[in-house]
Amino acid sequence: MASRRLALSLHQGLRAQRAINAVKPSNITRRALATPVSHASTTESTTLSNGFTIATEYSPFAQTSTVGVWIDAGSRAETDKTNGTAHFLEHLAFKGTQRRSQSQLELEIENMGGHLNAYTSRENTVYYAKSFNSDVPASVDILADILQNSKLENSAIERERDVILREQEEVDKQLEEVVFDHLHATAFQNQALGRTILGPKENIQSITRNDLENYIKTNYTADRMVLVGAGGVPHEQLVKLAEQYFSGIPAYNPNAQDNAYVRGLDSKPDFVGSEVRIRDDTMPTANIAIAVEGVSWKDDDYFTALVTQAIVGNWDRSMGNSPYLGSKLSTFIHDHKLANSFMSFSTSYSDTGLWGIYLVTEAFTRIDDLVHFALREWSRLSFGVTEAETERAKQQLKASILLSLDGTTAVAEDIGRQIITTGRRLSPEEVERVVGSITAQDVMNFAQKKLWDRDIAISAVGQIEGLLDYSRIRGDMSRNLS
Repeated sequence: MASRRLALSLHQGLRAQRAINAVKPSNITRRALATPVSHASTTESTTLSNGFTIATEYSPFAQTSTVGVWIDAGSRAETDKTNGTAHFLEHLAFKGTQRRSQSQLELEIENMGGHLNAYTSRENTVYYAKSFNSDVPASVDILADILQNSKLENSAIERERDVILREQEEVDKQLEEVVFDHLHATAFQNQALGRTILGPKENIQSITRNDLENYIKTNYTADRMVLVGAGGVPHEQLVKLAEQYFSGIPAYNPNAQDNAYVRGLDSKPDFVGSEVRIRDDTMPTANIAIAVEGVSWKDDDYFTALVTQAIVGNWDRSMGNSPYLGSKLSTFIHDHKLANSFMSFSTSYSDTGLWGIYLVTEAFTRIDDLVHFALREWSRLSFGVTEAETERAKQQLKASILLSLDGTTAVAEDIGRQIITTGRRLSPEEVERVVGSITAQDVMNFAQKKLWDRDIAISAVGQIEGLLDYSRIRGDMSRNLS
């Protein structure tokens, strides 16, 4: 299923690279990305001559491993006509290859007690397998097979159309997903990043095998792929497996691609101050997302944006501890009964991002107050942040990072996303040091630069009659606390 939710992003950011001495075989380039903390695991990285990268974190006492291929291409690498192709390919990958039928593929995974999965996002497609260490070679063989030899049979394509359409119907029932899809669509109007991952219904019904093959030729190239291993698989073993199974994948050749322009002309998208409203008074709540242009994975303010987001915080009235949370906004909203919940977010892409808040309320006559005081909190971030709340936010962020790396699959996810984004991985220890150095003044500088008097994108669905017009809401971005 497509991974589409905007959420607090903890797996990527600024990366630090440290070289170590290593023997370099003639057909590969070796570099290692390691934390200077002596007791921590290191992330080793090797690049084959065709540009295919292998990155691992070896844990000698682990009994299982997760291996996967991260591809630097998702729905953003599509056109209006082919939007939905990347996700369609994800479905077809498990429907049989030139060497394995669908039943053989499923039986092989089942017999070794493994787990095979995949997902698509706006900028990445991921295929991964978790297995016992002894079955890593078989897992890599299967991953290579489905990535390079999928049959893409017309009969399977036709069957999957209905499956994806049903999936789309299920996603459309999830209000948060709907609101955030509309938020992208209005913030990045008529641009690739504004499209949905599943694509429109008409595309799902019309995507052809030729579309799928062209997407693979253009985007499934060695320079855009990283084979990741986490757990009990040694780096050298995975490098050898990559040489055996992935060395034949071609590097990108723009002159050989029919639709290579998708890669070459997708420049940094423009953030558009705008709104989209879908009023439906039969819904039990008003669901509103407000965002400014955020930061990319590589931005110097990446972690500052996350700390600032953590200061605003998340809140749900069903949590029970609502009055006692450190977030000033959560205390205010709880005391005045303005909302059911809110979630602040900082989501990054390769060259841009969205930073904002998602509000859910059934206090329909007080929507104006809810939005006003949420943006009032944003204004406070520009000049009234204390060191105490900054330290609280930093501790929460560091804890979230460590908790998110529980298990080989989570570690592989962290490695894959970082390597595919910047070619380097920042270890948890390094993240702790970077986050630890952020001050209240850094937060205020970020807010003054990215939040104060900036254009906003608004997506609202449900009983939203009480949501005032865009110009009024936009005006709150430049008002102070007086």
